[in-house]
Amino acid sequence: MSIPVVTVGQAREDVVGGLEGLHGPVTVVRRCAELTELLAACQSGLARAAVVADGSEGLTASLVDRLGAVGVAIIALTDSTEEAARLRGIGVASALTGVGSAALAGRIAEAVSQLTGTPQDGTLRSAHGDTGAALRPLPAEAADVPPASGAGQIIAVWGPAGSPGRTFVAANIAGELAAEGKSVLLIDADSYGASVASVLGLLDESAGLAQACRLADQGLLGAEALLKVAMPVSTRLGTFRVLTGITRADRWTELRAAALALVLERGKEIADVVVVDTGFCLEADEEINFDTMAPRRNAATLRSLEMADTVFAIGAADPVGVPRLVRGLAELELAVPQASPVVVLNKVRAAAVGRSPERQLKDAWERYGPSLPLNAFLPADNASADASLLAGSLLLETAPDSKLRHAIANLVCAPAQQSRRSSVFSTTAFRRLKG
Repeated sequence: MSIPVVTVGQAREDVVGGLEGLHGPVTVVRRCAELTELLAACQSGLARAAVVADGSEGLTASLVDRLGAVGVAIIALTDSTEEAARLRGIGVASALTGVGSAALAGRIAEAVSQLTGTPQDGTLRSAHGDTGAALRPLPAEAADVPPASGAGQIIAVWGPAGSPGRTFVAANIAGELAAEGKSVLLIDADSYGASVASVLGLLDESAGLAQACRLADQGLLGAEALLKVAMPVSTRLGTFRVLTGITRADRWTELRAAALALVLERGKEIADVVVVDTGFCLEADEEINFDTMAPRRNAATLRSLEMADTVFAIGAADPVGVPRLVRGLAELELAVPQASPVVVLNKVRAAAVGRSPERQLKDAWERYGPSLPLNAFLPADNASADASLLAGSLLLETAPDSKLRHAIANLVCAPAQQSRRSSVFSTTAFRRLKG
């Protein structure tokens, strides 16, 4: 069966004639003058592949993601090895400008088969919905990448609306992992109220994540570039890096899903653990708009949760926070079915739920809560938390012996290394990290 193809660029008119002369493998259905015309043609369902003979420098990860979502593979013609490497980093196949028509047709068929998951050899590959696999970046070549034990893992810290303590927990998780000797990258992906910089006392107006996404979108985010954008944060027990969040809520359009996926993949190469502080909202109401491919405000949160190896669902342990968490977990299951969250109740105190608060909450959860188990409790310690926020530091520096600090550490660090028994009664999260 012939593959319908659209082309763009005037410099290689013989490409079209050569492909049409093959009479079979591919069919050129439209010649476009520029990328915007090509995008419109592809989104109308006209083609399954696009050949960019001119202007490959205009291709970005977001554009590739939009075309991949409608099942269109891209092949760009270039003689530059640097440009070919950039294109490969954003998921675009390339060929030399002098490639023969038959070879180009075979390259088109190969790119289409890789995108759809039905290769010519019959082996199973990622489907076109698996954008994280489709946009796999190039291996790092930087010599100064922090030592990592292997492929990094992603921890996403999520929680429902309100103030359950997502950012505070995420920042302290990063600090505890760094203190254990791991290389850690902390990312603020909250598109509503980014606050990691404030929690850590950073006077930063550069929006590190937005910079990284911009480089990733252009296919320029190498290991060295990411290390330059990520800000180092030193504590007395270890150092980790931070990609700060957007400085204003109206900058959410800079956090495109395709670009963020590349940032997370690159982060896994330079760090043992990537900790992501996500937003609360899981709605996908942008789909009711006419342009279903428009940027989505909640894409950063949803993509982070989709790619996470471990998801911590944080809820406030009070009569308002617990029902919010229960409803939020139901929404999380619908939005990201593959997520199996580690449920954590934060700010546990007798004044909010009565005597023996942990037992009260556990009994209530077993009776009225969802089928997910309640994994851990973090005790309320306002004095330690306030001192930490006032100093713009972490608990391991301002309150190293506090129960709250040890409870957070025990979520992700080996229990044997904790000097004090915490209120956590499950080490599920630790097993997931180590396994």
